[in-house]
Amino acid sequence: MSEVQKKAIVIGTGSGIGRALAFELSRDGYFVGLTGRDPEKLEKLRAELPGPSLVRQIDLRNTREAVHSLGNLIMQMQGMDLLVVNAGVLFHNSDLDWSLEEETIKVNVLGFAAMADVGCNYFLRRGKGTLAGISSVAGHRGSGRSPAYNASKAFMINYMEGLRQRLAATPIKVVDVRPGFVDTNMIRGRKGLFGVVSTEKAAGDILRAIKKGKRIAYVPGWWAVVMWFFKRLPESLYHFGYRKYIEWDTRPKPGQADRRLS
Repeated sequence: MSEVQKKAIVIGTGSGIGRALAFELSRDGYFVGLTGRDPEKLEKLRAELPGPSLVRQIDLRNTREAVHSLGNLIMQMQGMDLLVVNAGVLFHNSDLDWSLEEETIKVNVLGFAAMADVGCNYFLRRGKGTLAGISSVAGHRGSGRSPAYNASKAFMINYMEGLRQRLAATPIKVVDVRPGFVDTNMIRGRKGLFGVVSTEKAAGDILRAIKKGKRIAYVPGWWAVVMWFFKRLPESLYHFGYRKYIEWDTRPKPGQADRRLS
C-alpha cells in the first residue's frame, strides 16, 4: 500500500449499496476498510476487490463495541480520508412490535450517530476528511408501515445538518446521501415502485457526490424534484394516498415476511 493512497472505511459492506460502494472505491484506488456483522461475507468481498482492503466485524447494535472497533480499524489502516456510514435495517412493522422498533433505533440512530461521532472527531484531529451518511428519501415523511425506519432517516438528515454547522469553519465535509428506490432486499417484492436503480448505479452516483463535496445528494438526482413536491403534500392527502398504496401492495401477498438489510 502506498503511503499516499486514499483510505476509506465503509460501515456496512455485507450486501446492497455498501458492497457495491466497496467495489467503486477499490476501483478508484482507495484502500478500503470493510465492516459488517458477518465476517464470512466480508472476507469473500475482500477476495473479490481489485485493490487492498481490511476486514473488521462491527455490529451497530452494540455502540460501545462498535466505537472501539472503528477506532481500532482506523489505527490498523493508519488513518482514513473518508468514512461512509451505510449500515441500516428496515422492518415492516405496522403491528408496532417494540423489539423491531428498538433494533431499528439502535442501528439506524444510535449506531449511525456513534460512527459519525468517531469519524468527525478523527477528522478534527487530522484537520481534514469526509463523512458521508446514507440516509434516504424516506426521511422526509413518516410511514405507518415502518415508523421507526422513516423516523431514523429523518434523524440522520438532521444530525448531518448539525454536523455541517459544527464543521462549517473547517475543511471537513459532511455529505448527506438520500437514495430513492435501489434494487436491494429492502424493496424487492413491492409493487408500484418507480425509478429503481441498481446498487452499482447508486454506488457510482454516491462516489461522484462525495468527490464533488456535495452537502446533499439525491440518488438519482431527479429525486430532489420529486421530494420537493412530496414534502409539500398536506398530511391528510399524504396519509390517504399512503394507506391506499399499502392496501394495494399487500393484498396479493398476505403474511409477506419482514425485510431487512444490514
